[in-house]
Amino acid sequence: MLKKVLFLMISFSLFVFAADAELDIIKKSVNLPKIEISVSSGAAKMPLTQKVKQLVENDLKVSGHFDVIDTTEVVDFNSTPNMLALSNRGTDLFLNIDSSISGFGGYSVLIKLYDINLKKLVFYKTLTTAKEERYPFLAHRTAIAVNQHLNAPSIDWMDKFVIFSQYKSAKKADIIIADYTLTFQQEVIKGGLNIFPKWADRKKGDFYYTTYDRGVPTLVKTNLYTRKRETIMKSEGMVVASDVNSDGTKLLVTASPESQPDIYMYDTRTRNKIKLTNYKGIDVGAHFVENDTKIVFVSDRLGYPNIFSKKIKDRGVERLVYHGRNNSSATTYKDYVVYTSRDKDNEFGGFAFNLYLMSTKSDYLKRLTSNGSNQFPKFSEDGESIIFIKNVNGRSSVGIIRLNYDKSFLFPLKNGKIQSIDW
Repeated sequence: MLKKVLFLMISFSLFVFAADAELDIIKKSVNLPKIEISVSSGAAKMPLTQKVKQLVENDLKVSGHFDVIDTTEVVDFNSTPNMLALSNRGTDLFLNIDSSISGFGGYSVLIKLYDINLKKLVFYKTLTTAKEERYPFLAHRTAIAVNQHLNAPSIDWMDKFVIFSQYKSAKKADIIIADYTLTFQQEVIKGGLNIFPKWADRKKGDFYYTTYDRGVPTLVKTNLYTRKRETIMKSEGMVVASDVNSDGTKLLVTASPESQPDIYMYDTRTRNKIKLTNYKGIDVGAHFVENDTKIVFVSDRLGYPNIFSKKIKDRGVERLVYHGRNNSSATTYKDYVVYTSRDKDNEFGGFAFNLYLMSTKSDYLKRLTSNGSNQFPKFSEDGESIIFIKNVNGRSSVGIIRLNYDKSFLFPLKNGKIQSIDW
């Protein structure tokens, strides 16, 4: 019954989304299923397993599909929880987490999910990693499994790598892969200045990034696992991969071989490139929009950075944003654009960089953030979430905005500063 109710609630919300053609669903009056999460009294490496529990709680909160209840309940993994007590305090689901260590040093998480309304165990699962430091992904997979059991909209993106460039010192930045909370991190490119990483396709096996080869900006494609390296393009002024189309065959690149940066479209199969803009100023940061028929990009055509669009096969350019005097980055999903705009932060004249959501086919506009410096937004593959960088007092955090739930979350980077990010 619980699964059916939640499924109908989500289906109704998605119907409203489709009818209104807006990414603006706020679930204010929905009764979300209440879930308690416990660590079994016999769990191996108890402090580590407690961290797994905390991450699972966080994931379920980020999903927007659960009401996570704090609990002090401790139940042996081989015992059944007190269903009556749980029911009396309004709990719908009870998740018990256990763990074990293999003889090869691997770490396993065992989970049991109880439906309190049905008064029975509804699933049991074991998740294993060979490397203990990857325990955050066991937590994310646990949350995904619970979410799938209720037929809620997918949160599979939680189990995928994000990739970012982290400044280490002057002219030094490394490329790092991480889980979306930054709990797990691993350097994949280090030494020198390596910036603007961009996944090459949805498989997330290859990625592009910009490095400096003997002082010349160079766009490189690298495989995450084999480290096979391929030079795509060099440009004296700058060269940055900003977007890839849905099948990974077309790449949008900002390059400046003729002193001023312009937008190029690079065919990954033929290795041919086409110049899409030809302006005696700055055109940068292009993204595909409207089924890859148009691009959205940043230009200083007005004397300051603003957001423009153009059809790939046409010469004409259209202004998209009519507020702010510093709109310096954008991301796209289907017909939607999220962009950065500098706004007055308060009545004393301070400034903030906020994120705004707009449609290319209507006058819809919504502000997504309210303070601080919020930069480099990126849509998730399903268009339901935005990842971005928030900088406060010289420190970076990864921000996640769940558009359909009107919620946002921050995950701070402990050291250094994030230059750019992709997921």
